[in-house]
Amino acid sequence: MGSLYRYYKPLTSICFSPPPTKSYLLHSVKIKTHFSPTKKTRLHRFFTSLTSSSQPSIKTNGGDASAASQSSELWLYNTMSRKKELFKPKVEGKVGMYVCGVTAYDLSHIGHARVYVTFDVLLRYLKHLGYDVHYVRNFTDVDDKIIARANELGEDPISLSKRYCEEFLHDMVYLHCLPPSFEPRVSDHMPQIIDMIERILENGYAYRIDGDVYFSVDKLPEYGRLSGRKLEDNRAGERVAVDSRKKNPADFALWKSAKEGEPFWDSPWGPGRPGWHIECSAMSAAYLGHSFDIHGGGMDLVFPHHENEIAQSCAACRDSNISYWVHNGFVTIDSEKMSKSLGNFFTIRQVIDLYHPLALRLFLLGTHYRSPVNYSDVQLESASERIFYIYQTLHDCENILSQHRVAFEKDAIPPDTINDINKFHDTFVTSMSDDLHTPVLLSALSDPLKTINDMLHTRKGKKQTKRIESIAALEKMVRNALMVLGLMPQTYNEALQQLREKALRRAKLTEDQILQKIEERTVARKDKDYEKSDAIRKDLAALGIALMDSPDGTSWRPAIPLALQEQQVAST
Repeated sequence: MGSLYRYYKPLTSICFSPPPTKSYLLHSVKIKTHFSPTKKTRLHRFFTSLTSSSQPSIKTNGGDASAASQSSELWLYNTMSRKKELFKPKVEGKVGMYVCGVTAYDLSHIGHARVYVTFDVLLRYLKHLGYDVHYVRNFTDVDDKIIARANELGEDPISLSKRYCEEFLHDMVYLHCLPPSFEPRVSDHMPQIIDMIERILENGYAYRIDGDVYFSVDKLPEYGRLSGRKLEDNRAGERVAVDSRKKNPADFALWKSAKEGEPFWDSPWGPGRPGWHIECSAMSAAYLGHSFDIHGGGMDLVFPHHENEIAQSCAACRDSNISYWVHNGFVTIDSEKMSKSLGNFFTIRQVIDLYHPLALRLFLLGTHYRSPVNYSDVQLESASERIFYIYQTLHDCENILSQHRVAFEKDAIPPDTINDINKFHDTFVTSMSDDLHTPVLLSALSDPLKTINDMLHTRKGKKQTKRIESIAALEKMVRNALMVLGLMPQTYNEALQQLREKALRRAKLTEDQILQKIEERTVARKDKDYEKSDAIRKDLAALGIALMDSPDGTSWRPAIPLALQEQQVAST
């Protein structure tokens, strides 16, 4: 005989501290838990210091930044209405946002990265617009997949899930995702889950069978309005559990009776554990109430998870209402959705072992969040090369500005630079307010970066009137945009060094080996052995190492390997 794991806590209330002045402050909720997500790991201390500065803003010359921000509208695509809608919060100046978190039984893959980078950008932009955002992102730490994995490893399910919750938090720090206001876990919210199930039963929307509790979809005529699916489409066995005891094959579990070898909690219906969907209804209501602004997640959650959440929440509280349902598209490989179940996934750790985390973030933001993005080496190489260029430009700015004291007095910035700033500001507002069109904004960075490089390095640019003032103003504008996109490193120099290290790892070279090749090439050029010189350059280029000649000597930078460059050209 196996054994049942008993997890029971007495009913406890959730006590909220006053709303934080900055909603990215870590976890102001006070609740007794198995494991505190606010554990001050070194990574979290680093991230808190990184995000402790004031919120960025994109300024127009002579204008008030906060006023410009507040006047911007935001249009979001609402899955429920199937159209873009003007965002209007339920409470002026405040936003409640719930995003479904990971089921913690393994390392997260880049499909997960896309979800949380997407909603991190939404969080950052809402804060940029001046909103006080209460952002809730849960952990599913009680689930069939967790139990199956724990049994496979001979490990306690809650301990296994706790470990992968920690790993996920590290991944989010690497990707520069701001921590949510609250990160509730299923295992800490059984009282709230049980209470909601009791209300659903009392309201006549559910029924009991042998210790199980099922939601009756026939009781809710509106069921299917989010996904557009009809009841007859919900055939048993297709993401709906097969159980001949159910009144309708589409009915789903609110509570599952305890089975041997599984964790359980006491309930009015006997020992057991919650079904998957009820957790988010209960926790979103506990932290944001039954009516709030934004509920988000990946497109795969539209059905059945979010459809069932709506059914449960409305059955428990007639006034339940979420204004905007926001969903991001899939990450695909060869046009097939990336997922653990299909076995065609790359974990975040696997990717950032070879590429800088912010190169991965840039890659994800290079496609509109609702469109599918196809993962490929050439796309990651391209993002890595691009972000190196951005940081190198800003690092060069930093070096020259450190040699000057720049005072932004009236009329200090030349008219041409003011025009460039205003043009970029217009693009920033237009693109971000149009359902977070990050690819347009990333593309718009090209012009100011080129202008900066011209002023830094070309003979004509160096002669420009008030050159230093222009460089300072443009650098600040680009930096603020990167802050909103979550692409600002702790320091440019550190990020550039990390990008070089990743390039060396991909090329399977050391820096000493590259410097040796540069020396050999220098000797060959002095000897006018141009064939050897060109061969060395080409051999390194094939590995993703570009050589750059200047009056000061030859240096190197990461680049897209030649074969991938040819592949990129062929595809376009």
